[in-house]
Amino acid sequence: MFSRNVNKSQTESFSRSRRGTKPSKSSFREHAVSKNRHERSRKAPAEEAPPMGSTLTSSIVTLVVGQEQRLFAAHEDVLCISPFFQAACRGQFMEAAAKRITLPDEEPEIFSSVLEYLYKGDYYPRLVHNKRRNTWELETGEGGAGSVESTVYHHGVDGELLKDTVIYCTAEKYGLDELKRVALRKQGLQSGIQCSTILTSARYAYANTPDTDSKLRAHYLALIIRSRGTFKRSGTMQMEMMAGGSQLFFDLFVALCNHVDDVASIA
Repeated sequence: MFSRNVNKSQTESFSRSRRGTKPSKSSFREHAVSKNRHERSRKAPAEEAPPMGSTLTSSIVTLVVGQEQRLFAAHEDVLCISPFFQAACRGQFMEAAAKRITLPDEEPEIFSSVLEYLYKGDYYPRLVHNKRRNTWELETGEGGAGSVESTVYHHGVDGELLKDTVIYCTAEKYGLDELKRVALRKQGLQSGIQCSTILTSARYAYANTPDTDSKLRAHYLALIIRSRGTFKRSGTMQMEMMAGGSQLFFDLFVALCNHVDDVASIA
């Protein structure tokens, strides 16, 4: 649906800030089960996290993820924090004898972040609270240098998407409302994203959230309006709109009209 190739006019991006370093080792490896289920972020606790008094004594479930069929393993009671996996573990999707669930349409990198959240209450890069400024920020590595890759290649669109957007939509499917809030907050802290990636991610968000869930959609509408000068220079918006209409562009038109009305009323 979308190409990975971006022409020169689409490479304008916003200034980078608050970017952390990528860890040398993944929090969750293939064939491994985390032993840090209760190691939760003090700064961003998760409401769905299992009770502190529970123990990891439930069965191990194997999950086969993505087109490459990468293997993950997790405790059944941890997975069942999600209504989606609770239903799966009751036999609707799971191979009972092998305790195996196949998720061919998921991206392994995204599922790894979801699994990390289920065990730890957050996913990398974590949200940290800056007490001096009283603001939330993305964690940085040692020395505060380096950058975190904010996008992920998605086979479904054959291109790059904002990672936090895909996690938000995945959390919507899995019924993890607190993870949605965490992903939305992190997305608001990301910068340095190409215009083409923003629009592709916005269309993905519209396609993978219900009409009643307006938070992620509103985030994109506000972002495009705030960055309208950059979009005008890049030419990306023109190409997207000429490619065909969608609910995204109608909502953007309404939001822009409301913005003009607000400015006029203030004047």
